[in-house]
Amino acid sequence: MTLPATPAQTIGPFHGTALPFPGGADLAPAGHPQTVTVHGRVLDGDGAPVPDALLEFWQAAPDGSLTGAPGSLRRDGGVFTGFARVPTGGDGRYALRTLVPGGAPYLALCLMVPGLVRHLFTRVYFRFPEGDPLLAALPPDRRATLLAAPEPGPHRSYRFDVRLRGTAETVFLRFGPARP
Repeated sequence: MTLPATPAQTIGPFHGTALPFPGGADLAPAGHPQTVTVHGRVLDGDGAPVPDALLEFWQAAPDGSLTGAPGSLRRDGGVFTGFARVPTGGDGRYALRTLVPGGAPYLALCLMVPGLVRHLFTRVYFRFPEGDPLLAALPPDRRATLLAAPEPGPHRSYRFDVRLRGTAETVFLRFGPARP
C-alpha cells in the first residue's frame, strides 16, 4: 500500500498576523514634499517571491540626527520617528515612503523571514559615499547589491530587491563577536 505525500510544513513565525501596524510603511510625515518611495521584492534563491517577510527600517532624519521622536510607532502631527515596519504581500513586494537620510546615505534594514531562525541585517544605500568602511571591504559586484536604483518618472522612487541566496545574493551583515 502506497500512501500519498502530505503537504510540507512551513516553519513560522508568521509575521503578517501580529507585527505590522497601521501606517508602518509611512516613515515620512504625510504630505511631505521630499518623500521618496523605496520598493522592491524579497526573493528566494530561485527568484521566487517570499510572502510574509517583515522588513524593519531604521534611518537618520534628513538633518542627520538619530534621535527621532519618542515612541517609535507614533504617527501624529507629522512626526518623523526614523523607524518603519513593512510586510511583504503574497507576491513578495513591499513599499516604504520615507525621506532621504542625512549623514550616512543609507537605511538600516532588518529582515525577518518565515523559516529562518535568525534575522538578516543589511543596508540600503541611495548613493555610495567615499570612505565608507563597509563598502570599501566589498568587491564591486557585491557592493552593487546594496544600492537602491533610482527609477525614472515624476515621483522620486527607488527599487531595492532583497535576494536571500544565489549569485546576486544581497550582502548581509553579522553583528556580535567574531566566530572562531
